[in-house]
Amino acid sequence: MPDLHEPDRPGRSRQFDDELLGLDPDDPEAQAFAAHLDRMQRQRPAFTVEGYLEGIRDFAESANRAEGGRRLAAVTVVVLLLLGVAYVVWEALVFIAGALP
Repeated sequence: MPDLHEPDRPGRSRQFDDELLGLDPDDPEAQAFAAHLDRMQRQRPAFTVEGYLEGIRDFAESANRAEGGRRLAAVTVVVLLLLGVAYVVWEALVFIAGALP
């Protein structure tokens, strides 16, 4: 398949050539929608370490884009996860310290 990107626009989404034909590529709303379509159509390995890390990266990026209640919910989820990890690490340290003579 030939490359449909213009040579002077290497960062332009391919969505403007496929799905968003006729929209202005310089419009910020059209660029945001093209980026959304790029994220939705991205293929990634699902059951590998790389796939899990990519999922975490996607969550972090979407949390950074969120506003209001969604951002608060994302921050709450992260804080709860960190508290859970801290609790497990503390319990492991207490268990190891108790096993020492």
